[in-house]
Amino acid sequence: MAGGRPSAQRRRSYAAQARRVAGRPSVATGKGRYVAVRMVLVGVLVVAALKLVEVQGFQAAALSAKAENQRTTTITVPAQRGSIVDRNRAKLAFSVETRALSVNLRAMRKSWTDYAQQNPSKGQNFETRAASAAKFIAARLPGKLTERQLLADFHKNQDFTYLATGVEPSVADQITAEYPEIGMEVRADREYPGGSLASNVVGLANWRTDDPDVSKHSLHGIDGLELTFDDDLAGTPGQKIADTAQGNDSVVIPGTERDVRPATAGDDLVLTLDSDVQYVLQSQLAAYVAKSHAKGGQAVVMDAKTGEIYALADDRTFDPNDSHTYTDDLMNDKAVSIPFEPGSVSKVVTATAVLDAGLVTPDSVLKVPDSIPVADRVVHDAWEHDVQNYSVTGVFAKSSNVGTLLLAQRVGADRWMSMLEKFGIGQSSGLGLPGESRGYVPARDRWSASTFGNLPIGQGLSMTVVQMAGMYQAIANNGLRVQPSIIKEEVKPDGTVLPRPKPKTVQVVSPATAETVRNMLRAVTQKGKSGNSGTAPSAALEGYQISGKTGTGQQVDPATGAYSATLANITFAGILPADNPRFVVGIRLDAPDTTLPAGVSAGPLFHDIASYLAQRYQIPLSDGPAPFVPLVLP
Repeated sequence: MAGGRPSAQRRRSYAAQARRVAGRPSVATGKGRYVAVRMVLVGVLVVAALKLVEVQGFQAAALSAKAENQRTTTITVPAQRGSIVDRNRAKLAFSVETRALSVNLRAMRKSWTDYAQQNPSKGQNFETRAASAAKFIAARLPGKLTERQLLADFHKNQDFTYLATGVEPSVADQITAEYPEIGMEVRADREYPGGSLASNVVGLANWRTDDPDVSKHSLHGIDGLELTFDDDLAGTPGQKIADTAQGNDSVVIPGTERDVRPATAGDDLVLTLDSDVQYVLQSQLAAYVAKSHAKGGQAVVMDAKTGEIYALADDRTFDPNDSHTYTDDLMNDKAVSIPFEPGSVSKVVTATAVLDAGLVTPDSVLKVPDSIPVADRVVHDAWEHDVQNYSVTGVFAKSSNVGTLLLAQRVGADRWMSMLEKFGIGQSSGLGLPGESRGYVPARDRWSASTFGNLPIGQGLSMTVVQMAGMYQAIANNGLRVQPSIIKEEVKPDGTVLPRPKPKTVQVVSPATAETVRNMLRAVTQKGKSGNSGTAPSAALEGYQISGKTGTGQQVDPATGAYSATLANITFAGILPADNPRFVVGIRLDAPDTTLPAGVSAGPLFHDIASYLAQRYQIPLSDGPAPFVPLVLP
């Protein structure tokens, strides 16, 4: 209808069309949004490209190395520790390969929790899996671990723990195969088949992780020869690189080992000890210490010619296989570390000096009272007697303090001190055991007026059992003192024998003087009437001539700081046989009960030791008994 109003229907159509047009974006607005989106996408791509350039161009090497480190492990290959054997190649210490079981607790908990979540049908959780593992492991390590101990380990509030050491390799393989979360380290256990036999000499080696200066991947010595010769015995650990299972560096992926540097085994030590002699000496010494109610005792058997030690014993020592015996007292080798005042056994110094100077002969006669003044002191004999005529042999066979001092005064202090130095007292023997004492001799410029009244009778100076025996080794060996030794040779892994350096020697006196002293001291074991017995007839051995000397050295009472009337070192040093020396035996008893009915002497113990040595080594009998000599003259 021209010029008229549109119909109602048409008006409604126009309104709807207007609404549709109003809700539609304009062309300009749509194009703007498209551009914006495209710019955002381009920006994201640019950032990604830049990051890719950074990673591939600048961080590639570092990230590659980091990835490599995450899947490779540097593994130390332990070296086989050398063995320690006696002179007959009987093993005193050797190593066996074992495993140490450990666990990364954090990784284990995650692994076991994940396992439970991934296997809901098995109805397990961390606790049930832990219980199952504890039961499995404990069953394969009876006597070593219990289920309760393992469960406690699994629940420790820490990241890492060791579960067990000394596990047989085959058993460890079973455990780690069943539970890969359990790690294992290749280790070695030190075995001591004799237990406490010679442990005071051999010592102890253990797996050490407490010292940053030593390898954590091998045994290391902590006492005895194991400590002194640790570098020789330990060898050199090797190394290799391998791929390992994720979360467990002890599980090596087969075929991935590379850059292998083999370990070098340690050397073997061959000792001069004879295990059988060592056993007898330890046993007899311990029994005699108990019988005499002594605090302790030490003894040594030494080759008269070479100075080699066949046995070196304390009455009590530790068992390297039993950690409960690892005490400072038991692990301290008192035979070389504890010096003592020897008493009359050291009168051999005066006897040698006076004879070597030609001042007397064994048959020379001395008028000996029962006491003698020395400065502000009075020195007595051990028994009361009138002035008596003693032969020089009698002075030493009867162990007269007064007679010894009379002879020492003839020698003079300087010459006497020179002889003592030649005998090696106050010097290290060089045996090579930890804690060895040099003994004590007062410096000449520090003597008091009465010092020379003590030293010649074995008081005011100290020595070890080895040093004491060394004096008699010189007398047995025609005056030549040989540095004692306990290492015979060292053997490389390829069997090459490394001989030990030649021992140092000192010609203390002439062969003639040594023989004279040796023959004179046979009277110590002599048994006779009318005061003609020596101090140790109990040390005599039928069929053999025996030279020796007894000693009773007063100990200082710790309560008073003065010499005790009841505490003493009882000593004996003897030569078997006197006419053709093979062995020297030195004995010290620490404060035995001197109130026992028969008194206390180390002579009977020497007799038993000498009897065993004569049988074991089939020592030829002496040509005849030692001649009887008068000790007390009319």
